[in-house]
Amino acid sequence: MAVASEPDNTPLPGTVFSPRQVRVLKIAVIVMGILLVGGFAVVVAGVVYQASQLGDKKAETPAPAHAVLPGVQTELAVPSGATVTAMALDGNRLALHLKSSAGPEVLVIDVPTGKVISRIRLKAR
Repeated sequence: MAVASEPDNTPLPGTVFSPRQVRVLKIAVIVMGILLVGGFAVVVAGVVYQASQLGDKKAETPAPAHAVLPGVQTELAVPSGATVTAMALDGNRLALHLKSSAGPEVLVIDVPTGKVISRIRLKAR
């Protein structure tokens, strides 16, 4: 026996869905649409926020040493008979690979000051 306040579960003409199922489906589609639009808005807001923070960080980072100290000249004492076989520059650090009669070694130098930060002697095993 059906209650008068409840819709019957007979399918709508041309479909296999009852009116109650159609109503639930409509609500689900509306909620998912709102979530989709809201999620897209959050992503766009996050991109705008990150982009605005990028501009602030860029102003705070110091310029590289070669831009701050143009034309700086320093001298480095290389052992007599040693030759520089390779160089690598990373920011304010310069790595020199030296080959001498005492054996190969790597010097890491602070470019603005010209001081040797570390000296690494290479040994064969």
